[in-house]
Order: sequence, then structure tokens, then C-alpha cells
Amino acid sequence: MATQLPNRNKLARLVKYGLAVTSSTLILGCTQDVTTESDFTAPDITEKNSNWQLVWADEFDGTEIDSTKWTHEVNCSGGGNNEQQCYTDDAKNSYVQDGLLYLVAMAEEGLDNEKGYTSARLNTKDKGDWTYGRFEIRAKLPAGQGTFPAGWMLPTDNVYGGWPNSGEIDIFEGVNTKAVKADDSIDSTIHGTIHYARMAAVVDGAHQHDKAVTFGHHHSGTSIDTDANPADEFHTYAIEWEEGEIRWYVDDILYATQRKSEIRYKSDGNPALAHKGWYTEDYDPYGQIKDNYTSAPFDQDFHLLLNNAVGGDWVDGIKDSYKNPHTDEKGVDPSAFAEGNPLIVDYVRVYQCSVSPSTGKGCGTFTPEYFGGDTLVEGMAPTPPKINVDDTPAADLVVFADGENPTWPLWDCCGGTTPMVETDADATYGATAEFAIGATPTVMGFITRNAAAPQPYNASSKSENGTVEFDLKLLSAPNAGVVDWLLKVESDNNSTAATISFADSLEGVTPPVGQWQHYTFTIKQLEDAGLDSSAIDVFMIFPAWGQGEGAVYRVDNFVVGDGAESPELVLFTDGANLEWAPWDCCGGSTPLEVTDDAEHNTAIEFSIGATETVMGFKPATGSGISFNAASIEDTGVVQFDMKVTSAPTDASATWQFKIESNSASEAVQVALTDSVEGAAPVVGQWQTYTFTLSELANLGLDTSAIDVVMVFPDWGKGNGAVYRIDNAKIYNGAGSVPAAGDDTGNDNSGDDTSDDNAAVCAVPICNGTFDSVDHWLNSIFDVNIVTEGANSFYQVDVTAAGNPWDVNISQVMTITPGATYTVSFQAKSDRARTMLVGLGLNHDPWTNITETVSLTTDWQTFTYDIVADGFGDDNSRVLFDMGAEIGVVSIDDVTVVMK
Repeated sequence: MATQLPNRNKLARLVKYGLAVTSSTLILGCTQDVTTESDFTAPDITEKNSNWQLVWADEFDGTEIDSTKWTHEVNCSGGGNNEQQCYTDDAKNSYVQDGLLYLVAMAEEGLDNEKGYTSARLNTKDKGDWTYGRFEIRAKLPAGQGTFPAGWMLPTDNVYGGWPNSGEIDIFEGVNTKAVKADDSIDSTIHGTIHYARMAAVVDGAHQHDKAVTFGHHHSGTSIDTDANPADEFHTYAIEWEEGEIRWYVDDILYATQRKSEIRYKSDGNPALAHKGWYTEDYDPYGQIKDNYTSAPFDQDFHLLLNNAVGGDWVDGIKDSYKNPHTDEKGVDPSAFAEGNPLIVDYVRVYQCSVSPSTGKGCGTFTPEYFGGDTLVEGMAPTPPKINVDDTPAADLVVFADGENPTWPLWDCCGGTTPMVETDADATYGATAEFAIGATPTVMGFITRNAAAPQPYNASSKSENGTVEFDLKLLSAPNAGVVDWLLKVESDNNSTAATISFADSLEGVTPPVGQWQHYTFTIKQLEDAGLDSSAIDVFMIFPAWGQGEGAVYRVDNFVVGDGAESPELVLFTDGANLEWAPWDCCGGSTPLEVTDDAEHNTAIEFSIGATETVMGFKPATGSGISFNAASIEDTGVVQFDMKVTSAPTDASATWQFKIESNSASEAVQVALTDSVEGAAPVVGQWQTYTFTLSELANLGLDTSAIDVVMVFPDWGKGNGAVYRIDNAKIYNGAGSVPAAGDDTGNDNSGDDTSDDNAAVCAVPICNGTFDSVDHWLNSIFDVNIVTEGANSFYQVDVTAAGNPWDVNISQVMTITPGATYTVSFQAKSDRARTMLVGLGLNHDPWTNITETVSLTTDWQTFTYDIVADGFGDDNSRVLFDMGAEIGVVSIDDVTVVMK
């Protein structure tokens, strides 16, 4: 098994694992020495714990799939990921043979839909449901680009609301297994993930989570590469799930651990995250969404699922990372499924912990890496809101500037030296603090604990924008050469601490010898790393422990303040940023600098031809350049001016903004109409667009490593588009971001469009008059708004008959099970035809109740009373399915009222 686990915190790993170097001296909070005697004898804990008791299994030794254990799912809904298969209960797609279960994905011609493939998906819902345990699946995966098999778990009862609020556990997923990547390596990656949180479509004036339905939710996980390819050999994929923790294994190798979030309370009484893990959301007594930092949602019954999917959003999103000339436009190689491509399962086994079945605790299978934290995956839980808010800003703290501060004396923890105040040759700096490290390992810095009158510093009022800054000059490098330099800050007598590498400072550079270098760290960074900022009493600056011998360095201008100049990335303003060159992904064109009006002067012009592409700004491949906007995540924005000089020939195309980080590991795509301004481009007019970093982060972007910014019409619909961009930048927009719906950036000042994106809702749905695309969703096509005179309405042209749901529009809403709702709307068509209207779930199993609507060429008002019989939650929807017949369908004035 080839897996790389970081070798961090080795000392802690040895201590916690019961291994310690004989006669070792441990530095505990840099306040005391402890000598301990031990040896390296340790229990064998790599074997599966014998306290796991088998409670359910399917060895597939019969002649057919056991219907007392498994249920076939039959649908063509795409699994919520725009997958390309229909799931069937046909024996050619799923069967048992020679003690093995086969789930076969195969190309299929003549289907009455646009999928092109059939496969199988099984679940144990209401036949096998468990809270906590060990779950094992021994399987061999299908091979080829476009394969997407999984063994996973869903909640049996959505106690915390619809997906993903009630959770999802992915025991294993394979994507494009054994396909050849662009770097000529062979894909052998297995993914383990959980999904959770994010209310979908809540309109309460406080939380605006409706975008999460389309563009994002919270998930966290990691992956492992196997030595023997998962498509060549069977591997055992397992999780151990106990109260507050889930662990992932491949062939009993523990490679990932995730935990619930842990709350601690700072000395000022405010909560903080001791561990940033999973969480969920629910409602407080006043109906407002609140974050829930308990074991939820992973504390309820879940059931198992096995499926062999084809393609989908994940496959499509990474298709450019592979070198297969035979794939279709969605990243699937049809030849991989021509003869059938099976997921083969040897067995599925479920164990309960005999020590504590109610919690699952006491049966864990652990490794040394687990105890050292090397397998721990950080989750997506947000920082808890403050309880006690002190609006009085703390004065800046000057720790050292041209002389020693007697309240913060210079300090050598353990090396026996006396740091000195020395005058630097550079008159700009004058008196500086000089530290020298000898053979004894030590850390150095400034400590108020040792002062005659200690004065711990409360920086909590600077949590949002405060910084720790200093200048450092390295006179003599450590004998070890290039080592990691660290800032460590402790609080309340070392009850909390945070250590951050210089590489993670805003400057991100290693100290150069003989030159002064400025360093900036944010208070938020330190708090996120575990520091209670309300009682800081030590600042340390040092090379990595045990690697500092020979280092001599000076420090000056050490200040805790209200923030340095915020980081800013200029993508284009009257000229290109050569490190972030204008970029055409796939069309072969070269964006050009052109002259525009006096206000914009030089702009960059993009042109899209017949080849599908996206365009924007991107550092050179392999340069390693990215932009760290983490310090301005709460107040920062991405902003640009744009003018369309020629619209796409496809009038249905909508304009998109996409931003990626960590080499496309995270990406967020939203329509330009979801910007702060909420305006669609108008040909010939400049328009400003603003997207807040906080909302992009909420949708899944890692703001610390942004590496691509794109603006483009819908993929495949951009032919003929010519557009210009100017004043494109990412910066701290505090105090300068317009209110939502503010069209002040639009040169068309005579238009009155202020109401187009108003956030006023006709409960329980919004924007039933289609004044904009807001709140309406479509899984395949863009929501198309047509205007006739003063009236606007939804319209779609169905050009090929298929399943009713192949062409649809819906809006997420809250439905109370058993309640009766009156659904009213106006509709017409360009011919006599029918469509479906209904209410249903917006998640698996997609339960719904519909009515057939007979349309004519005239506008008619339709009203139906629909009973939510047996379904309903806060992730439900009102739906219109129009794909069964051809023709142009128009819809307007939709209302839903609970009786």
C-alpha cells in the first residue's frame, strides 16, 4: 500500500503511543523539564480489534441477490451528480455468480432518455440500518475513464433535514480507476469522504443558503493510492464509526480519521474551535439557522448502498487531467462500457462493538500515525459566533521597537544564553533584539510571564483584522542549512498555543541571510490554529526545534496591531499581470489587449469560436503561483468590469463566473446574476461584478490558494461571444462593496432594474413572477427568462421528447409531511401538449406527487391542491417536468400556499 502520511508531531506520537526515548528531555510548554524512562515495546494494534462482533453479512454465496437484504433502485435521475446511467433491476446489470456480486455498467442503445448506459444500485434501507459499527466491503473496481463506483451510506431517516444536512458517509469511491493521467501515471486512488451541513433554500433575512442547492455543500475527506490497482485486485474497504469519530481503512491500513467539532471557551467567555471537524445546522427556538457542533448528523441510523455509476460532474470536472483521446465531451470513454464493466463485490460485513454497542467506542483499530494526528482530516465547521462582544478595541501592543519593553523581556527558553539589544548597521532599524542559538535545542522570543508585573495581552478585539508583525534579519543561518522557521504564540500560561510556519505568513518566504525581511501573521490564523487570543503571554520566533544551532538573528518592530496592508491581486488594470496571464483554456485563441473608452482605456478582449472553452486569468502551468486571500476572507471580494461586444449566437447562454484553488481541488461556479450587483450583461455596456470571498468560501473555495479565475458563457454555448474585462482584482473590499442588487456599475443609468433581484419572498416560494432567475433551479439547462412588454416569464423549447424530468424547473422549499398545498400558476405552449406539476423531495429517493397539465396556445391559470402524502422536509421542492413532449412551454405567476 503506497500512502504518504506526513511525519509531523513525531514526539507527540511517540508519547501518546506509549513510546519514549530513554532518558529523553521533553519541553512542555517551554516552562518545565521532565525526564522519563521507557522503551519501544508497544502492543500490536494494526490488526482488527477482536471486540468487533459480526451482526450482519452478505457473502453472496447464493444464486441470486438476497431481496431480504437488498433493494434495487430503479431510476434515471443521475444520482444527483448528472451521472449518465439509468439504474435497473435487470439481471444483466446485477447478479450473483460464483460467490460474487456483479453490478455491471454497460452501454445501451435505444433508451428512451439521453443517458446511454444502464447499471445497478442496491441499498439496505429498512432491511439493514445501523448507528455505529465497523462496515467492510471487499471489492474489485471497474476500470476505465468514466467509471465511478462507490460503497457508501445514507441516513435512513432524515432527522436533521434533507441531503446533505442529515449526512452521507462514503466508505470508498473510485473515479477513472486505471485510466492514464496527463502525467502518464495510472489512477489507483480511493477516496473516503463525508458530506454534511448547509441548509438548502432558507430565506429568513439572516442566512442565504439557497445557492448551496446548486453550487455547494460542505464535505471533507482524503484519499489513498493502492500498490495493487483497485481494478486489478480485490481490496477490503472499511470504516470504523463510533460516537464523534469515523476512521477509513484500505486492507486494514488506517489512512483517514474525521471527528466532530470540539468547542473550547476562551478566557473572555467566547467559544472557539478546539478541533475543526464536521457539524450540521438546525433551527433555534426563533426559527433562525444555527450551527450544531455535536456528533450530529452522524449519530443516527444509516444504511448501505452499492452502485456502479457512469460519468457525472466529478468525472467531467477532472477530464482534462487524463490523456484519453477516446472520451466524449463529458469525460467518459464509451469503449470502457461496450462489453459491460462490473463492480465486483466479494462480501459486505457489518460489526458492532461488543464493548459499547450504543457508542461504538472501545473497539478501535489504531496505528501510530493515528495517535500522532497524521491521519486526522480537518473538517469545514465554521468558527462559532461570539457570546460576549467587547466593542472596545485593544490598543496596539508594541513588543519591541528600538529598545526592550520591560513588560515583554527578551527570552531564551532553554539554551542558557542571554539575548541582547544590538544596534544594526542599517539606521532604519537602530536598536534590535539579537538571538543566538547554540548546541542546546531552544526557542526564543519575548515573554511577559517573566516580567516584574506580567501583562498578558487581550487581542480578541482584533480577531477579524488584527495582525502580528515583525522584521527579522538572519545574520547567520543554522548549521543544518535550510530549515523551517516558526512563530509560536502561547496564552494563559500555555493553556493554548499556536505554531505557524513562516511559509504560511502573508509574505511566505524563508529568511534571507543578511537582509531584513518583514513577516505578517493574522490573529485569525493564530485563533484557527488553536490560540485563545484573549490572554497572550509569550511570542516565540525560532528555527524548527533541534535544527537551530548556529543561527544568529535580529528582530525589530514587533507589533500586534489592527492589520497590515491587506493582500491584493491585480489580474488586469490597463495591462496584463504577467504572472496571471489572460488565458483561453481550450479554444486556441490568444486574448488581446484593446483600447476602449476613456474610463477603461486598455482592456483585455476574449473571443470564443466554435471550439468549446472557458477563459480568464491563470498562472503558467507548473509555476506554483497562487494567491492567498485567507486573511481577507471575511471582507475580501473578487471584482471586475466587463463589457460584451458580441453576444453568443446561442441566445440561451448565460454568463458564468468560476474560481478554482489548489489545482482545481476546490472550485466554485456561479452565474454573473448571482453577483452582488445581480445584473446580466448587456451588449455594449460596461458592468461591474462583485463576488464576496466569504460566500465563495461558504460554497467550498479554499481562499488560501486561489489559482484560476474565469468568466465565460455556458460551456458549449459561447460561440460568437466577444467580451472585454478591465479592473479585475481580488482585494479587501471592507466598506466598498455595494448592496445586493446595486446596479451602480452599469453604464445604463436610465434603466430601472432595482427590483429584479429583490429578496422579498412569497412564502413558501420566491420569485414566482420570474423577474429574474433567482431561486429557480434546473439540473441540465439554464433557467431562461423571456420578457414581453413589461412582463417576464420562464420559457423553454423542448426539441426532443424523452422522460418528463429530462427538461424541468424547480424551486427548493419547506414541505410539511401530510399538509395540503395549493399550487397555482399560468402556463401556455406553442401547441397542444401536456406537462407535469407537483411537489416532492429534492433528494434521494425523490418522492413526489404530480398532476398532468393540459396546455394550449393561450395563457391559462391552473390551480391544484396537492397533499404531501408521506414526504416533506426543508429540502423539498415545487417542480415542473416538461420533457415528455416537444414544444415551447411558458410558465408565470407561480404561487404555493399551505392550506
